[in-house]
Amino acid sequence: MKIDRLIGIITILLKNDKVTAPFLAEKFEVSRRTINRDIEDICKAGIPIITTQGYNGGISIAEGYKIDKTVLTSEELQSILIGLRSLESISDSSYINQIADKFSNKNTVISNNGNILIDLSSHYKISLTQKIEVIKTAINEEHLITFRYFYDKGEVDKIIEPYLLVFRWASWYVFGYCIEREDFRLFKLNRITNLLCMQQFFNKRDVPQEKLEFDRFFSNEIILVALFEEKVKYRLIEEYGIDSFTYIEDNRLMFKMGFSNKDNLINWVKSFGDSVQVIEPKEICLELKKNAENILKMYKEHDI
Repeated sequence: MKIDRLIGIITILLKNDKVTAPFLAEKFEVSRRTINRDIEDICKAGIPIITTQGYNGGISIAEGYKIDKTVLTSEELQSILIGLRSLESISDSSYINQIADKFSNKNTVISNNGNILIDLSSHYKISLTQKIEVIKTAINEEHLITFRYFYDKGEVDKIIEPYLLVFRWASWYVFGYCIEREDFRLFKLNRITNLLCMQQFFNKRDVPQEKLEFDRFFSNEIILVALFEEKVKYRLIEEYGIDSFTYIEDNRLMFKMGFSNKDNLINWVKSFGDSVQVIEPKEICLELKKNAENILKMYKEHDI
C-alpha cells in the first residue's frame, strides 16, 4: 500500500540525516521514479523535504523538524515499542518495524526482546488479519465494504461505510454507517464472512460524538443472580474478577452481574452444566428449564 510506503519513508528520514533515492527504491522495491513521486506527496502533506544533487547529495528532512526522542524516557519508549509489537500481531504490513526503528538511534536503544507480549489476534489470527487489512484499505481509500453478518436472529448481507477498527471487550469490531439501517453500527469481525472492499467510493459523514460511545451497544440491562459450585470459581475470577461473587453458607458462590444479550447469557450459563443454579431473572430460569427438558426428550427418543 502506498500509505505504508510513505510512512516508511518518513520514519527512515526521521532516523537518518540523509539517504539517497536509490537506497529508498531498493528498500521498498519500487522504481526511483516512484520514490520521487512519493517525496513530492510527502512535501504536499507539509513535511519539509530537502533534496541535494551531486557528491554527498541525497534526501533529508529540514533541520528543526525532526522529533527529539530524548524528551521521552526509556520506559515511555519501551511502552511505545510494546504497542507497536502488539499491532504487528494483527497486521501484514511491514511498516510496523520501520516505525519502531524511529525510536532507536545512537543514544537510545530499546531491546526488541521485551518482557511483555501482547497478541491481539486471538484464535482467529489468519482470517482476522486478512479482514483487518481489507478494512484498513477501505477506510483509507474511502471505499464501501460488503459482507455477510451472523447474529442471534440469523444472517444478513450488509453494505457499510467503514470508519473505525475498534478493539474492545477482548474482540475486534468495525464501526461504520450501515446503508440499509441508515445509522452507525458496530460489527464484530469474527461474525463477518465474505468480506469484500467494493469499487464504490463514499463521502465521509460527520460522526456524532454520542455514536462513538460504544458502551451503549453493550448496556447491561439483564441482571443475572446465580449460585455456582466452588469448583468453577476459577472461571468466574477469570471472566469477571474476584469481586464478582460472595460465599454463602453451603460454600457455594453467589454471583450477580449485568448482561446485554439474553442469548449470550443463556449460552454462557449452559456452559457450566449442573454447576450453576439461576435465581433471577425468572424468564431465564424458565428458558433453561425448557431447554433441559428438550435435551432430555431428545436422548430418550434415541434410547440413550
